[in-house]
Amino acid sequence: MEHTGVTPQVAVRSPELAELVRSEGPFVTVYLATEADIDNAAQRSEQRWKTLRGDLAGAGAPQAALDAIEALVPDAHLEGQCLAAVAGPDGVRHVEHQPEPPRRDLGRVAPLPSIVPLLEWRQVSPPHVVVLADREGADLVAVRHAAEEIRREAGGTDGPIRKVGPGGWSQRRYQQRAENTWQQNAQDVANELIRLADQVDARLVVAAGDVRALQLLTDGLPRSLAERLQVVEGGRAAGVSLDAVAEDVVRAVATAVAADTVEVLRKFREERGQGDRAADGPAATLTALAAAQVDMLLVHDDPDDERTAWFGPEPNQVGTTAAEVAGFGASQPVEGRLVDVAVRAALGTGAGVRVVPGGGGPKGGLGAILRWS
Repeated sequence: MEHTGVTPQVAVRSPELAELVRSEGPFVTVYLATEADIDNAAQRSEQRWKTLRGDLAGAGAPQAALDAIEALVPDAHLEGQCLAAVAGPDGVRHVEHQPEPPRRDLGRVAPLPSIVPLLEWRQVSPPHVVVLADREGADLVAVRHAAEEIRREAGGTDGPIRKVGPGGWSQRRYQQRAENTWQQNAQDVANELIRLADQVDARLVVAAGDVRALQLLTDGLPRSLAERLQVVEGGRAAGVSLDAVAEDVVRAVATAVAADTVEVLRKFREERGQGDRAADGPAATLTALAAAQVDMLLVHDDPDDERTAWFGPEPNQVGTTAAEVAGFGASQPVEGRLVDVAVRAALGTGAGVRVVPGGGGPKGGLGAILRWS
């Protein structure tokens, strides 16, 4: 068993979703557009749901699960543009709201929930910290998926802030005192940023503000955090909020996420080319998942993809056939959608998941970077 190479640390790992996919089915999974900026938004959502509910009922969805989801629909548009819900015969087990509508309404009744969109939402909104800095200090906010923002303020050391020319022999000393005050404030901001970034495991820091203040802030950060800092236009002034840089923050985060995906695919191709720490294609990936060998599962999820695989009670009991899974000790293997089987196995064996675009990635939209070769 040989461990080689370093896997980019950008996979989605969600204990909450891992617990969800380990629970007992059948599951009803729904992604429903809940547009808020239209007339009669609630009624429009209910009409869309009525159509989707009819399809799910025809596919054998438990009525209790459908009733539980239906109760969420009337007010869902108040929470976001997409209602995502997973329910079982005992009611709703997971619900989220997304600010963007789904590509299309989707409903599925199956032995496993379809959670790749939930993983992708976490992927495109990694934890990050936004900083608005000036020479007096900074406002900081840490942003995490589906969690309350954490807001902090740092700096504010008493002393001269502006370099002016008071005249006479004291001018040089006065200017040095101002520089010292800036440095103290910047170090206080840096210390708070370090604590906040560690607390949320920030992928990115987006900063705006006074050029000198940002330079001093960067100087006070460890290299690993300074490399994650991106500067955007904007500043800190009375009456100016973090909302003023929101669009720039969104762009910076999207750019970082895209760069992470490019790096993951580059690493996957490198390992595949070396015949080393890579599994390419559904069969090879399921074999690696069964061996708990996967470090990061790479998956492209096409909603129309209905290929299947087999799974047992334990996360690593997976294979392309029922006989293969029975060989792992599963007395009653179950057939499920291929992508969902792979995701359940990955989360259940401690692997991360990275959603990748179709084309240029693993064969058949399923692959993995392995823990060992």
